Amino acid sequence: MPVLESIENDIKQLPRDAALELQDWLADYLDDQEELSPEFVDAIERGKCDLEEGRVRVLRSDNS
Repeated sequence: MPVLESIENDIKQLPRDAALELQDWLADYLDDQEELSPEFVDAIERGKCDLEEGRVRVLRSDNS
């Protein structure tokens, strides 16, 4: 049995509370992975370069 199929079968056996807790954990885990992806790091580096070189947008409020 493939690993994913085995995990899916195990999850189906969980009580609803535990499945919801697992759902929260998995969402947090995936968010953490996304935060450290190479694409995310590249975007941060590009943003830092833009700031250092003065390539920024200034948002002006109508209330000022």
